[in-house]
Amino acid sequence: MASTKAAILIPILLSSLLIHTTQAHNITAILDGYPDYALYNSYLTKTKVCDEINAHETVTCLVLSDSAMSSLVTAAKQSLAGIKNALRLLSLLDYFDPQKLHDLPSGTTLTTTLYQTTGNAPGNLGFVNITNLRGGKVGFAAAAPGSKFDASYVKAVKQFPFNLSVIEISDAVIYPGLLDATSASTANITALLEKAGCKTFASLLASSGVLKIYQSQMDKGLTLFAPNDDAFQAPGAPDLSTLSSADLVTLLQYHALPEYTPKSSLPAKSGPIQTLASSAAGKYDMSVVSQGNDVSLDTGVDKSRVASTVLDDTPVCILTVDSLLLPVELFGGAPAPAPGPASETPVPAPAPDALAPAPVSKKHRLHHSPPAPPMEAPAEAPSKAAADKAEVKKGAATALGPMGLLAAIMSCFAFGNLIM
Repeated sequence: MASTKAAILIPILLSSLLIHTTQAHNITAILDGYPDYALYNSYLTKTKVCDEINAHETVTCLVLSDSAMSSLVTAAKQSLAGIKNALRLLSLLDYFDPQKLHDLPSGTTLTTTLYQTTGNAPGNLGFVNITNLRGGKVGFAAAAPGSKFDASYVKAVKQFPFNLSVIEISDAVIYPGLLDATSASTANITALLEKAGCKTFASLLASSGVLKIYQSQMDKGLTLFAPNDDAFQAPGAPDLSTLSSADLVTLLQYHALPEYTPKSSLPAKSGPIQTLASSAAGKYDMSVVSQGNDVSLDTGVDKSRVASTVLDDTPVCILTVDSLLLPVELFGGAPAPAPGPASETPVPAPAPDALAPAPVSKKHRLHHSPPAPPMEAPAEAPSKAAADKAEVKKGAATALGPMGLLAAIMSCFAFGNLIM
Protein backbone atom coordinates (compact mmCIF):
# COMPACT_ATOMS: atom_id res chain seq x y z
CA MET A 1 0.00 0.00 0.00
CA ALA A 2 2.86 2.33 0.98
CA SER A 3 4.67 1.63 -2.28
CA THR A 4 1.52 2.45 -4.21
CA LYS A 5 1.25 5.81 -2.42
CA ALA A 6 4.89 6.53 -3.16
CA ALA A 7 4.38 5.69 -6.83
CA ILE A 8 1.55 8.21 -6.94
CA LEU A 9 3.03 10.98 -4.79
CA ILE A 10 6.56 11.14 -6.23
CA PRO A 11 5.48 11.96 -9.85
CA ILE A 12 3.07 14.59 -8.49
CA LEU A 13 5.79 16.20 -6.38
CA LEU A 14 8.26 16.14 -9.27
CA SER A 15 5.73 17.72 -11.66
CA SER A 16 4.96 20.41 -9.11
CA LEU A 17 8.65 21.21 -8.69
CA LEU A 18 9.22 21.42 -12.43
CA ILE A 19 6.25 23.73 -12.89
CA HIS A 20 7.29 26.10 -10.11
CA THR A 21 10.92 26.28 -11.20
CA THR A 22 9.99 27.37 -14.72
CA GLN A 23 10.88 31.06 -15.00
CA ALA A 24 10.61 33.65 -17.70
CA HIS A 25 13.81 34.65 -19.46
CA ASN A 26 15.25 38.16 -19.47
CA ILE A 27 17.06 38.69 -22.76
CA THR A 28 18.75 41.98 -21.83
CA ALA A 29 20.08 40.52 -18.55
CA ILE A 30 21.47 37.53 -20.46
CA LEU A 31 23.17 39.72 -23.08
CA ASP A 32 24.69 41.96 -20.39
CA GLY A 33 27.29 39.23 -20.02
CA TYR A 34 28.31 39.51 -23.69
CA PRO A 35 29.91 42.92 -24.45
CA ASP A 36 30.20 42.07 -28.18
CA TYR A 37 26.44 42.62 -28.45
CA ALA A 38 26.19 45.79 -26.34
CA LEU A 39 24.79 47.94 -29.17
CA TYR A 40 22.21 45.31 -30.15
CA ASN A 41 21.21 44.96 -26.49
CA SER A 42 20.84 48.72 -26.04
CA TYR A 43 18.44 48.91 -28.98
CA LEU A 44 16.39 46.03 -27.57
CA THR A 45 15.81 48.27 -24.55
CA LYS A 46 15.25 51.50 -26.48
CA THR A 47 12.66 49.93 -28.76
CA LYS A 48 11.09 47.74 -26.03
CA VAL A 49 11.48 44.68 -28.26
CA CYS A 50 13.02 43.06 -25.17
CA ASP A 51 9.56 43.05 -23.54
CA GLU A 52 8.09 41.23 -26.54
CA ILE A 53 10.87 38.64 -26.46
CA ASN A 54 10.48 38.09 -22.72
CA ALA A 55 6.73 37.63 -23.12
CA HIS A 56 7.20 34.56 -25.35
CA GLU A 57 7.99 31.18 -23.86
CA THR A 58 9.82 29.95 -26.97
CA VAL A 59 12.02 32.28 -29.03
CA THR A 60 15.32 32.35 -30.90
CA CYS A 61 17.16 35.68 -30.95
CA LEU A 62 19.40 36.29 -33.95
CA VAL A 63 21.85 38.77 -32.45
CA LEU A 64 24.27 41.07 -34.26
CA SER A 65 27.79 42.09 -33.32
CA ASP A 66 28.37 45.78 -32.68
CA SER A 67 29.73 46.31 -36.20
CA ALA A 68 26.77 44.56 -37.86
CA MET A 69 24.32 46.41 -35.62
CA SER A 70 25.98 49.72 -36.48
CA SER A 71 25.42 48.97 -40.18
CA LEU A 72 21.72 48.31 -39.49
CA VAL A 73 21.36 51.60 -37.60
CA THR A 74 22.94 53.45 -40.52
CA ALA A 75 20.70 51.69 -43.05
CA ALA A 76 17.63 52.67 -40.98
CA LYS A 77 18.83 56.30 -40.91
CA GLN A 78 18.68 56.23 -37.10
CA SER A 79 14.91 55.63 -37.20
CA LEU A 80 13.94 53.69 -34.09
CA ALA A 81 10.73 52.59 -35.78
CA GLY A 82 12.68 51.01 -38.63
CA ILE A 83 15.22 49.47 -36.27
CA LYS A 84 12.38 48.03 -34.21
CA ASN A 85 10.94 46.32 -37.30
CA ALA A 86 14.34 44.78 -38.05
CA LEU A 87 14.84 43.54 -34.48
CA ARG A 88 11.39 41.96 -34.51
CA LEU A 89 12.26 40.17 -37.75
CA LEU A 90 15.37 38.80 -36.06
CA SER A 91 13.26 37.31 -33.24
CA LEU A 92 12.10 33.85 -34.36
CA LEU A 93 9.11 32.30 -32.60
CA ASP A 94 10.61 28.82 -32.56
CA TYR A 95 13.59 27.18 -30.88
CA PHE A 96 16.68 26.74 -33.06
CA ASP A 97 19.96 25.47 -31.65
CA PRO A 98 23.04 24.72 -33.82
CA GLN A 99 22.05 21.09 -34.37
CA LYS A 100 18.55 21.98 -35.50
CA LEU A 101 19.86 24.69 -37.83
CA HIS A 102 22.29 22.29 -39.53
CA ASP A 103 19.76 19.43 -39.77
CA LEU A 104 16.71 21.15 -41.26
CA PRO A 105 14.16 18.81 -42.88
CA SER A 106 14.50 19.21 -46.66
CA GLY A 107 17.36 21.61 -45.92
CA THR A 108 15.14 24.69 -45.61
CA THR A 109 12.29 26.15 -43.56
CA LEU A 110 10.20 29.30 -43.19
CA THR A 111 9.71 30.40 -39.60
CA THR A 112 7.51 33.14 -38.18
CA THR A 113 8.83 36.10 -36.20
CA LEU A 114 7.72 38.82 -33.80
CA TYR A 115 7.30 41.12 -36.79
CA GLN A 116 4.66 38.83 -38.29
CA THR A 117 2.61 39.06 -35.08
CA THR A 118 2.29 42.85 -35.41
CA GLY A 119 0.07 42.58 -38.48
CA ASN A 120 2.24 45.19 -40.23
CA ALA A 121 4.06 42.68 -42.43
CA PRO A 122 2.61 42.38 -45.96
CA GLY A 123 1.77 38.75 -46.77
CA ASN A 124 4.38 36.43 -45.33
CA LEU A 125 7.17 39.01 -45.15
CA GLY A 126 7.16 38.59 -41.40
CA PHE A 127 8.76 35.16 -41.91
CA VAL A 128 12.46 34.32 -42.21
CA ASN A 129 13.86 31.77 -44.67
CA ILE A 130 16.50 29.51 -43.09
CA THR A 131 18.39 27.29 -45.56
CA ASN A 132 21.36 24.93 -45.37
CA LEU A 133 23.86 26.20 -47.94
CA ARG A 134 26.93 24.56 -49.45
CA GLY A 135 29.95 23.99 -47.28
CA GLY A 136 27.90 23.51 -44.12
CA LYS A 137 26.80 27.15 -43.98
CA VAL A 138 23.37 28.15 -42.74
CA GLY A 139 21.85 31.17 -44.47
CA PHE A 140 19.08 33.56 -43.38
CA ALA A 141 16.98 35.64 -45.77
CA ALA A 142 13.66 37.45 -45.96
CA ALA A 143 10.67 35.50 -47.26
CA ALA A 144 10.27 37.88 -50.21
CA PRO A 145 10.87 36.13 -53.56
CA GLY A 146 14.44 36.60 -54.80
CA SER A 147 15.84 37.59 -51.40
CA LYS A 148 19.54 36.88 -51.04
CA PHE A 149 21.10 35.00 -48.13
CA ASP A 150 23.23 37.94 -47.00
CA ALA A 151 23.09 36.78 -43.38
CA SER A 152 24.69 33.55 -42.21
CA TYR A 153 25.19 31.61 -38.99
CA VAL A 154 28.25 32.65 -36.98
CA LYS A 155 28.02 30.87 -33.64
CA ALA A 156 25.80 29.81 -30.75
CA VAL A 157 25.85 32.29 -27.88
CA LYS A 158 23.49 30.88 -25.22
CA GLN A 159 20.82 28.18 -25.13
CA PHE A 160 18.09 27.32 -22.66
CA PRO A 161 16.80 24.13 -24.30
CA PHE A 162 13.41 24.43 -25.96
CA ASN A 163 12.78 27.94 -24.54
CA LEU A 164 15.43 30.49 -25.50
CA SER A 165 18.26 30.30 -27.99
CA VAL A 166 20.67 33.13 -28.75
CA ILE A 167 22.47 32.78 -32.10
CA GLU A 168 24.86 35.28 -33.69
CA ILE A 169 24.42 35.90 -37.42
CA SER A 170 26.63 37.96 -39.70
CA ASP A 171 24.12 40.59 -40.90
CA ALA A 172 20.54 41.76 -40.42
CA VAL A 173 17.73 40.23 -42.46
CA ILE A 174 16.13 43.05 -44.46
CA TYR A 175 13.71 43.41 -47.35
CA PRO A 176 12.73 46.61 -49.24
CA GLY A 177 10.36 48.72 -47.13
CA LEU A 178 11.11 47.06 -43.76
CA LEU A 179 12.94 50.10 -42.44
CA ASP A 180 10.51 52.67 -43.90
CA ALA A 181 8.32 53.02 -40.79
CA THR A 182 6.44 56.19 -39.78
CA SER A 183 8.61 58.26 -37.47
CA ALA A 184 7.31 60.28 -34.52
CA SER A 185 9.54 63.21 -35.47
CA THR A 186 7.61 63.69 -38.71
CA ALA A 187 4.25 62.37 -37.55
CA ASN A 188 1.08 64.46 -37.71
CA ILE A 189 -0.88 63.22 -34.69
CA THR A 190 -4.30 64.45 -35.81
CA ALA A 191 -3.84 63.09 -39.35
CA LEU A 192 -2.80 59.70 -37.98
CA LEU A 193 -5.79 59.63 -35.60
CA GLU A 194 -8.26 60.57 -38.34
CA LYS A 195 -6.88 57.87 -40.62
CA ALA A 196 -7.25 55.34 -37.78
CA GLY A 197 -10.94 56.12 -37.30
CA CYS A 198 -10.53 58.46 -34.31
CA LYS A 199 -11.76 61.71 -35.87
CA THR A 200 -13.88 62.78 -32.88
CA PHE A 201 -10.97 62.37 -30.49
CA ALA A 202 -8.62 64.23 -32.86
CA SER A 203 -11.10 67.11 -33.09
CA LEU A 204 -11.36 67.34 -29.29
CA LEU A 205 -7.59 67.44 -28.94
CA ALA A 206 -7.32 70.33 -31.39
CA SER A 207 -10.24 72.38 -30.04
CA SER A 208 -9.27 71.96 -26.36
CA GLY A 209 -5.59 72.78 -26.80
CA VAL A 210 -4.53 69.40 -25.36
CA LEU A 211 -2.79 68.59 -28.65
CA LYS A 212 -0.09 71.12 -27.72
CA ILE A 213 0.32 69.40 -24.34
CA TYR A 214 0.84 66.09 -26.12
CA GLN A 215 3.34 67.60 -28.55
CA SER A 216 5.39 69.14 -25.72
CA GLN A 217 5.60 65.71 -24.08
CA MET A 218 6.68 63.76 -27.18
CA ASP A 219 10.42 64.24 -26.71
CA LYS A 220 10.23 62.98 -23.11
CA GLY A 221 7.98 59.99 -23.86
CA LEU A 222 4.27 59.71 -24.69
CA THR A 223 1.75 56.90 -25.00
CA LEU A 224 -1.66 57.93 -26.30
CA PHE A 225 -4.87 55.90 -25.97
CA ALA A 226 -7.28 57.09 -28.66
CA PRO A 227 -10.96 56.02 -28.50
CA ASN A 228 -12.44 55.25 -31.91
CA ASP A 229 -15.43 57.22 -33.21
CA ASP A 230 -17.91 54.50 -32.18
CA ALA A 231 -16.83 54.87 -28.55
CA PHE A 232 -18.40 58.33 -28.33
CA GLN A 233 -21.77 57.00 -29.52
CA ALA A 234 -21.80 53.81 -27.46
CA PRO A 235 -24.66 53.17 -25.00
CA GLY A 236 -23.79 54.67 -21.62
CA ALA A 237 -21.13 57.00 -23.01
CA PRO A 238 -21.21 60.34 -21.17
CA ASP A 239 -22.25 63.58 -22.84
CA LEU A 240 -18.95 65.42 -22.98
CA SER A 241 -20.67 68.70 -23.86
CA THR A 242 -21.78 68.96 -20.22
CA LEU A 243 -18.19 68.95 -18.97
CA SER A 244 -16.47 72.16 -18.03
CA SER A 245 -13.47 73.16 -20.12
CA ALA A 246 -11.13 72.23 -17.26
CA ASP A 247 -12.71 68.79 -16.84
CA LEU A 248 -12.56 68.12 -20.58
CA VAL A 249 -8.83 68.93 -20.60
CA THR A 250 -8.33 66.61 -17.63
CA LEU A 251 -10.26 63.82 -19.38
CA LEU A 252 -8.15 64.13 -22.53
CA GLN A 253 -4.93 64.20 -20.50
CA TYR A 254 -6.16 61.03 -18.78
CA HIS A 255 -5.95 59.31 -22.18
CA ALA A 256 -2.13 59.58 -22.24
CA LEU A 257 0.85 58.32 -20.26
CA PRO A 258 3.98 60.46 -19.75
CA GLU A 259 6.21 57.65 -21.01
CA TYR A 260 6.76 55.35 -23.97
CA THR A 261 4.85 52.09 -23.39
CA PRO A 262 3.91 50.08 -26.51
CA LYS A 263 1.13 47.52 -26.32
CA SER A 264 3.55 44.63 -25.82
CA SER A 265 4.99 46.34 -22.71
CA LEU A 266 1.66 47.10 -21.04
CA PRO A 267 1.18 43.63 -19.47
CA ALA A 268 4.44 44.13 -17.57
CA LYS A 269 2.92 47.12 -15.78
CA SER A 270 1.74 46.27 -12.27
CA GLY A 271 -0.22 48.48 -9.93
CA PRO A 272 -1.58 51.94 -10.70
CA ILE A 273 -0.19 53.73 -13.76
CA GLN A 274 0.08 57.50 -13.73
CA THR A 275 -1.36 59.49 -16.62
CA LEU A 276 -0.78 63.03 -17.84
CA ALA A 277 -3.75 64.02 -15.66
CA SER A 278 -2.21 62.63 -12.47
CA SER A 279 -1.57 65.31 -9.88
CA ALA A 280 -1.90 66.06 -6.19
CA ALA A 281 -5.53 67.07 -6.78
CA GLY A 282 -6.46 63.52 -7.75
CA LYS A 283 -4.88 60.21 -8.62
CA TYR A 284 -6.25 59.95 -12.17
CA ASP A 285 -4.46 56.65 -12.60
CA MET A 286 -5.43 53.35 -14.23
CA SER A 287 -4.28 49.74 -14.25
CA VAL A 288 -3.63 47.09 -16.89
CA VAL A 289 -5.54 43.82 -17.19
CA SER A 290 -4.16 41.25 -19.62
CA GLN A 291 -5.17 37.77 -20.64
CA GLY A 292 -3.18 36.10 -23.38
CA ASN A 293 -2.78 38.62 -26.19
CA ASP A 294 -5.74 40.73 -25.01
CA VAL A 295 -4.80 43.88 -23.09
CA SER A 296 -7.34 46.16 -21.41
CA LEU A 297 -7.17 49.32 -19.31
CA ASP A 298 -9.14 49.43 -16.05
CA THR A 299 -10.06 52.93 -14.88
CA GLY A 300 -12.07 51.83 -11.85
CA VAL A 301 -15.27 52.80 -13.66
CA ASP A 302 -15.00 50.59 -16.71
CA LYS A 303 -12.54 48.61 -18.82
CA SER A 304 -11.44 49.38 -22.37
CA ARG A 305 -9.63 47.00 -24.72
CA VAL A 306 -6.43 48.18 -26.40
CA ALA A 307 -7.24 47.46 -30.03
CA SER A 308 -4.48 48.44 -32.44
CA THR A 309 -1.24 50.35 -32.87
CA VAL A 310 -1.35 53.55 -34.92
CA LEU A 311 2.25 54.66 -34.31
CA ASP A 312 5.10 52.93 -32.49
CA ASP A 313 8.30 54.92 -32.69
CA THR A 314 10.35 55.40 -29.54
CA PRO A 315 9.60 57.53 -27.55
CA VAL A 316 6.03 57.92 -28.88
CA CYS A 317 3.29 55.32 -29.16
CA ILE A 318 -0.32 55.84 -30.28
CA LEU A 319 -2.82 53.05 -29.57
CA THR A 320 -6.55 52.83 -30.21
CA VAL A 321 -9.02 51.72 -27.53
CA ASP A 322 -12.60 50.49 -27.88
CA SER A 323 -14.22 52.87 -25.38
CA LEU A 324 -13.67 56.12 -23.53
CA LEU A 325 -11.39 55.98 -20.50
CA LEU A 326 -13.47 57.36 -17.64
CA PRO A 327 -11.55 58.29 -14.47
CA VAL A 328 -13.16 57.67 -11.08
CA GLU A 329 -12.49 61.27 -10.11
CA LEU A 330 -14.90 62.50 -12.81
CA PHE A 331 -17.28 59.59 -13.32
CA GLY A 332 -17.04 57.56 -10.12
CA GLY A 333 -20.62 58.05 -8.85
CA ALA A 334 -23.46 60.46 -8.19
CA PRO A 335 -22.91 63.40 -5.81
CA ALA A 336 -24.63 63.30 -2.43
CA PRO A 337 -28.16 64.73 -2.52
CA ALA A 338 -28.77 68.16 -1.03
CA PRO A 339 -30.32 68.03 2.48
CA GLY A 340 -34.13 68.52 2.53
CA PRO A 341 -36.16 70.57 5.04
CA ALA A 342 -35.95 69.38 8.65
CA SER A 343 -38.84 67.18 9.68
CA GLU A 344 -40.54 67.49 13.08
CA THR A 345 -41.37 63.79 13.07
CA PRO A 346 -38.41 61.70 14.19
CA VAL A 347 -37.13 59.55 11.40
CA PRO A 348 -36.23 55.97 12.35
CA ALA A 349 -32.57 55.08 11.96
CA PRO A 350 -31.92 53.24 8.68
CA ALA A 351 -31.18 49.54 8.71
CA PRO A 352 -27.51 48.62 8.32
CA ASP A 353 -28.10 47.43 4.74
CA ALA A 354 -29.35 50.87 3.79
CA LEU A 355 -25.93 52.31 4.50
CA ALA A 356 -24.40 50.40 1.59
CA PRO A 357 -23.79 52.66 -1.41
CA ALA A 358 -26.11 52.26 -4.34
CA PRO A 359 -24.54 50.66 -7.41
CA VAL A 360 -23.19 53.07 -10.00
CA SER A 361 -25.64 53.65 -12.83
CA LYS A 362 -24.55 52.53 -16.31
CA LYS A 363 -25.17 56.08 -17.47
CA HIS A 364 -22.17 57.76 -15.88
CA ARG A 365 -22.89 60.96 -14.03
CA LEU A 366 -20.45 63.81 -14.04
CA HIS A 367 -18.62 65.57 -11.19
CA HIS A 368 -18.18 69.26 -11.98
CA SER A 369 -16.12 69.79 -8.83
CA PRO A 370 -13.39 67.61 -7.36
CA PRO A 371 -14.89 64.78 -5.28
CA ALA A 372 -13.70 63.86 -1.82
CA PRO A 373 -10.54 61.77 -1.80
CA PRO A 374 -11.43 58.10 -2.29
CA MET A 375 -11.33 55.94 0.81
CA GLU A 376 -9.10 52.90 0.80
CA ALA A 377 -11.29 49.84 0.54
CA PRO A 378 -10.66 47.17 3.22
CA ALA A 379 -10.91 44.54 0.49
CA GLU A 380 -7.59 45.71 -0.91
CA ALA A 381 -5.65 44.37 2.07
CA PRO A 382 -6.26 40.68 1.33
CA SER A 383 -5.44 41.18 -2.35
CA LYS A 384 -2.17 42.84 -1.41
CA ALA A 385 -1.36 40.01 0.93
CA ALA A 386 -2.09 37.55 -1.84
CA ALA A 387 0.15 39.52 -4.19
CA ASP A 388 2.93 39.49 -1.59
CA LYS A 389 2.59 35.72 -1.25
CA ALA A 390 2.77 35.39 -5.03
CA GLU A 391 5.97 37.45 -5.07
CA VAL A 392 7.47 35.25 -2.34
CA LYS A 393 6.58 32.13 -4.34
CA LYS A 394 8.03 33.65 -7.49
CA GLY A 395 11.23 34.59 -5.68
CA ALA A 396 11.53 31.11 -4.25
CA ALA A 397 11.08 29.57 -7.69
CA THR A 398 13.72 31.83 -9.16
CA ALA A 399 16.15 31.05 -6.36
CA LEU A 400 15.77 27.32 -6.95
CA GLY A 401 18.47 26.70 -9.52
CA PRO A 402 19.56 23.41 -11.15
CA MET A 403 21.30 22.21 -7.97
CA GLY A 404 18.31 23.14 -5.86
CA LEU A 405 16.07 21.24 -8.25
CA LEU A 406 18.33 18.19 -8.03
CA ALA A 407 18.27 18.34 -4.23
CA ALA A 408 14.48 18.59 -4.27
CA ILE A 409 14.21 15.55 -6.56
CA MET A 410 16.49 13.55 -4.26
CA SER A 411 14.33 14.60 -1.31
CA CYS A 412 11.27 13.27 -3.16
CA PHE A 413 12.88 9.85 -3.61
CA ALA A 414 14.00 9.84 0.05
CA PHE A 415 10.43 10.65 1.03
CA GLY A 416 9.21 7.76 -1.11
CA ASN A 417 11.60 5.36 0.58
CA LEU A 418 10.42 6.46 4.01
CA ILE A 419 6.76 5.85 3.31
CA MET A 420 7.53 2.49 1.68
